[in-house]
Amino acid sequence: MKAIVQDRYGPPDVLEYREVDRPQPGDHEVLVKVRAAAVNAADWHLMRGDPYVARPVLGLRRPKVPIRGRDFAGTVEAVGRGVTGLRPGDEVYGEADGAFAEYVCAAQDVVGRKPAGLTFEQAAAIPLAGNTALMGLRDLGKVRPGQHVLVNGASGGVGTFAVQIAKALGAEVTGVCSTRNVDLVRSLGADHVVDYTREDFTRTGQRYDLLLDLVGNRTLAECRRALTPTGVLVLSGGGVSDGGSLFGPMGLIIRGSAMSLFGRRVRVLTAKPSTDNLAALRELVEGGKVTPAVDRTYPLSEAAEAIRYLEVEHASAKVVITC
Repeated sequence: MKAIVQDRYGPPDVLEYREVDRPQPGDHEVLVKVRAAAVNAADWHLMRGDPYVARPVLGLRRPKVPIRGRDFAGTVEAVGRGVTGLRPGDEVYGEADGAFAEYVCAAQDVVGRKPAGLTFEQAAAIPLAGNTALMGLRDLGKVRPGQHVLVNGASGGVGTFAVQIAKALGAEVTGVCSTRNVDLVRSLGADHVVDYTREDFTRTGQRYDLLLDLVGNRTLAECRRALTPTGVLVLSGGGVSDGGSLFGPMGLIIRGSAMSLFGRRVRVLTAKPSTDNLAALRELVEGGKVTPAVDRTYPLSEAAEAIRYLEVEHASAKVVITC
């Protein structure tokens, strides 16, 4: 099968489109014929091997997992002996390492049925970003109807889902984005949009019950200034750009974790995929409350260019690869 393989860290040209062996599913895995796969910030972090402090986990000299990609949507090709509830031909979506390939193996507990009415490209955009937004708002933020929620990074992959999910939970939503994305964020249902090139959301005097920070371009003190006395700051490191190649988002996340130990109303999000969350996201989509926003699509052979576009040109919404 064809796949996007990486044997060393570096710029996009380290990614090679080449032939590899098709994976075989284990007892509790499904083999999926990939129809589409989404690009995430994690893909270019892994491509470059940063932050460096994460290399003991990622791989010291080269990535431990050579095939890039995480999100996928496709059809079940084969199932392991212990798999229940899924069979060949089922349309599914989920998360698994190695999704930038014609086939991927995934544990059955991170695979869900594809939402009805969506294309494979739309479905592939959901798993990682949608799950991150869902867990940040519903589980850590515990958003309730009538609360005021601010999403910093509202036009990004996670942000576009966060705006919609916060609205579905009954919140009044403010999205922060650049000028070119104001209309996009409004179209997602945001009640208010702050153009960060013209206004600093930490200095408007407006206070929020929950601030979901997906960018990391503000200090913890600045973010807390924008909270109500009982407000909560939720940090997600996926799209954080501050900190350089050595620490990346880790510096901010570590400080936030330390503050949370002292009851400072700071929560650090670690999103974990699950079939339950995929089912919840499918329900939101099929109920008309969430619609994936896709910026661009690329063929599998141009995955390196797709990652470059996400990293360098700061794509709006999701970038998707078709297989």
